[in-house]
Amino acid sequence: MLTEQVATRHERGIGANLGQFLLQTVQVFFVGLIIGMERNVLPAMSRDFGVANGAFFFLSSFVISFGLVKGALNFFAGALSDQVGRRRVLALGWLAAVPIPFLIFFAPNWWWVVAANVFLGVNQGFTWTMTVTSQIDLAGDRQRGLAVGINETAGYVAVGLAGLATGYLAPVYGPRWTLLGFGLGAVLLAFLTLLWVRDTFAWVRSEHDQNATPPGNTATQTGGLWTTFVRVSFRDVTYRTLCQGGAANKIADALVWVMFPLYFAAHGLGVVDIGWITGGYAMIWGLLQLGTGHLADRFGRKRPIVTGFCLLSLGLAGTALTHHFGAWMISSAVMGTGMALLYPNLIAAMSDIAPPLERGRILGTYRYWRDTGYAIGALLLGLVAQVTHQIPPAIWLTATIEAASGLWIALATRETHQRAG
Repeated sequence: MLTEQVATRHERGIGANLGQFLLQTVQVFFVGLIIGMERNVLPAMSRDFGVANGAFFFLSSFVISFGLVKGALNFFAGALSDQVGRRRVLALGWLAAVPIPFLIFFAPNWWWVVAANVFLGVNQGFTWTMTVTSQIDLAGDRQRGLAVGINETAGYVAVGLAGLATGYLAPVYGPRWTLLGFGLGAVLLAFLTLLWVRDTFAWVRSEHDQNATPPGNTATQTGGLWTTFVRVSFRDVTYRTLCQGGAANKIADALVWVMFPLYFAAHGLGVVDIGWITGGYAMIWGLLQLGTGHLADRFGRKRPIVTGFCLLSLGLAGTALTHHFGAWMISSAVMGTGMALLYPNLIAAMSDIAPPLERGRILGTYRYWRDTGYAIGALLLGLVAQVTHQIPPAIWLTATIEAASGLWIALATRETHQRAG
């Protein structure tokens, strides 16, 4: 009787929890603004911080620090939220965001930017992990893809808008003042909306009581955090393959973040045009996820994921082969479409086979590998560009990695969604 009362009080579904679901969507929008404000202006102003022309590896250090910290915090955030709740971890993430705009504003050299991105990694690892996990908690098994799609749509539309906005504001107010005002405004608004956010772990308990064994998986595994990490990262074929896919797509995003602004600037584009290319990629990626996540709830995860990696590789090749703004906009749209197909469905596939009471740890492990891909990508691509003294070899290497990752998933994984035909 008690279980039935709990289930009724914490009914799952987006419609049944619309108010809290929308608050989480607003939260992830602000999360996207924080990371998006850096993605256009900061690489372009690297000389102001003493980064020499052609010092690609040193430039990449700010994304390496971000990726390493965010990846690790993703892992621990998932496990921590299973113990203390999602909302407390979300609040910790926003506290970590406060120093970021100040460190960039007062930075005398590039190492301060690297330090700012350590805090950015903490912020993103805690906040974005908690918003998507909470929305999955609220949505239930039949709407996981849609929930992830809405989350990623809000986040990456914000990433794109922030890149565009700072691109327009920086020439008027200066890069440092732009990032200071923009960043502090986003953090303040995030804290205000956090006042109405509820913890979603009660919905997790309700789901566990109703479905102790989720479709397509065994019962909840015993063992600690390290046991879960090893099983998800290395032992289970499906988990392992999806984790490498997550890392691979972030290698591509690291290229966009670090190398694209320099590549397009070398071809004579200004920060506004660069903002349209990189921001357009992020916004198309974001907006289309509303449809691609829901599509996968009906037809399965595997086909959209594999198709997405093919389009991502194709868009990267198009960027390397063309040399004018219009063609680069088309290539960025192809890349954004590919990301929209693969990105929400990788994490939805992980959720399909994750037992409810382990969901935080399992998604945290996936997000560890996915966002460590930023560090892997920045390190690898920075070295390639440094050795060759050119950016196109880094673009071609990334295109090859994305194609290989899609092939790996096509050959090694099964369909995870029970309703797929």
